[in-house]
Amino acid sequence: MILTEEQKAEVAAHTRRYNELKAAGQEHAPRALPSPTSRDGAPIPTDEIIHREVIPAGWYWTTRLNRGDTLRIVNTSGTSTVSLLAWNAADPSERLNHADTIKVQWAARLQKGRVLLSDMGRALLGITEDTSAAHDAVVGGSTAATNQARYGDGNFRNTRDNFILAASKLGLDRRDVHPCVSFFAPVAIDAEGKFVWSEQRRQQGDFVDLRAEMDLLIALSNCPHPLDPAATYPQASVEIVRYRADVPAADDLCRTATAEAVRAYENNALYLGEILEGAAR
Repeated sequence: MILTEEQKAEVAAHTRRYNELKAAGQEHAPRALPSPTSRDGAPIPTDEIIHREVIPAGWYWTTRLNRGDTLRIVNTSGTSTVSLLAWNAADPSERLNHADTIKVQWAARLQKGRVLLSDMGRALLGITEDTSAAHDAVVGGSTAATNQARYGDGNFRNTRDNFILAASKLGLDRRDVHPCVSFFAPVAIDAEGKFVWSEQRRQQGDFVDLRAEMDLLIALSNCPHPLDPAATYPQASVEIVRYRADVPAADDLCRTATAEAVRAYENNALYLGEILEGAAR
């Protein structure tokens, strides 16, 4: 597409305004986000583990995640991408909103301290540990068409169809399948606005910890990302570890890192009929 000079000027004006608003929002962020977790850091005490499971290459997994429980996703081979959908277990019409997760927090980069938000402005999951910050909240998961384009003819499972099956298993249906976020998908945007894949940003043993901030229904899909340049369909499993997390402290990073997160947790407290410690009364 070739833009006219008028259109280029309009794009530039919108970009300037966005950057002004982003700078204003980040200026009021109470806390800076930390560096990634080390791959040998954050060990899980054995007596806190509730369940462990392996998701084979190309398959999906579903669970009900109780509030306060944490799900660790481990990229055991370093070549997997895991896509996620989440719904409020009490009312599945409330679900993960990847667009609000990005725009409300002024960042497309998911990392330790960020929060996955619902379409009701509430916190669904907090990222409490993360070794890579190499995740995608923009492009979405694979489909039959993207697999065909990348791998040619063959029986290659894809994230879209996996999520339709997962929704059915959870008592939901096709209309409940919404845009996902994908972990261990090192997607970035270059100076020309193009998506680029940075394979060096994900490594064997990477993990991300997701703490449930309300009772949730979860679906995961272990299928290659549509931008993954690998010429062959990856045959790599991932490990899931569900464990009991400590009760969040008053200065919990996810709850206090940004003004937007503070509001999201206040919304949670109002919804759950609680008083959030430190909130105005």
